[in-house]
Amino acid sequence: MATTSRRLVSLSEAAEILAVCPKTVRRYVSEGHLEAVRLGSKTLRIRVESIERFIDACPVGGGSKRLSR
Repeated sequence: MATTSRRLVSLSEAAEILAVCPKTVRRYVSEGHLEAVRLGSKTLRIRVESIERFIDACPVGGGSKRLSR
């Protein structure tokens, strides 16, 4: 029933997709770069659609510039 746009992944899965550590994914969520859903008091899931938008918005090439905070 869940479509790709509504699919949720764990912090670890999101980190693997983005090639960053889970702590960085948490930071992206807290800064509003990724949309997350809290399931219970400790479980956080990231929307795949949000990851796809984030990847599309990231510049390609041109050196290593950090994501602005």
